[in-house]
Amino acid sequence: MPQHGADRAALDVADSNARQWTSSVAGPMKPGSDVHRREMCRMFLETFNPYRPAVLEWPHLEPDALQRIVSLPIWDIAVQTEGKARLRMAAYAATLAESDVREALALNAWEENRHKEVLTRMVAAYGIPLESEAPYVHPKDTEWAYLVTGYSECIDSFFAFGLFEVARRSGLFPPELVDTFEPVMQEECRHILLFANWVAWHRAQLSWWQRIRFKLRVAAVWVFLGWERMNLARTLDADGNEHTHKRNFTVNGAQTVSSTPTSVRELMTLCLTESERRFSGYDARLLRPQTMPKLVRFALRFMRADDRK
Repeated sequence: MPQHGADRAALDVADSNARQWTSSVAGPMKPGSDVHRREMCRMFLETFNPYRPAVLEWPHLEPDALQRIVSLPIWDIAVQTEGKARLRMAAYAATLAESDVREALALNAWEENRHKEVLTRMVAAYGIPLESEAPYVHPKDTEWAYLVTGYSECIDSFFAFGLFEVARRSGLFPPELVDTFEPVMQEECRHILLFANWVAWHRAQLSWWQRIRFKLRVAAVWVFLGWERMNLARTLDADGNEHTHKRNFTVNGAQTVSSTPTSVRELMTLCLTESERRFSGYDARLLRPQTMPKLVRFALRFMRADDRK
């Protein structure tokens, strides 16, 4: 698209295409089959949205709205997370023999870089200070790095879907700003849809003993992510100074983006509803991330309707 702007109709078509996709192949898509591999890659490539950060319009913010944006304790860790995801996904993609899977994961890495650019341009537009970024280090174990990134996105996106809807309903942020970030949110849905299907396809390719090793590795990833989210994230800037950030903002940030109290139960229910809505446009034969929805549905059984924390 031209840097000076984009046709509204073209943007609408691209946005619609990014949200809906159905395979032309009849019958089931057995995980691990060639059909499953081809169609999960086709889904990702054919739902690509060609919006460009350079042509995104950042709306004027009133002082109170600007202060809410600036005060959110997420921007440094968000920018750095996207930078790490870009490198880790690209590094793992480069190791793959299957050209279509390699292309899909490489595009995923490129889109992570675009998310980073969107965030960088937004904080620049609104004068939000960021730490200087330390160099991004190429992972030694590319599969582990990809698994950590993929499952981390499954967790963060699940809660982000609900929080984004809380922010939209609250009216505290201009609708134009919410609309600007909407394609990014849907792109995250595509990312974890691809990841869930890659995990199933990859696991099916392994021998029985390799599957045991892979399952243990996945379990280790979940333990690592659980430990990580219970602690402050510590990062070093380009000058070697240490900074700490709360990684669990996605769980307790509802009160920050809304002027009305939101119970834990309400937020978890909204996360489930929004997750299902965002995935609803994609072929039902493709696998969806299941861990977070299952955990939240289980937890909801024990939550009172008036639970507020």
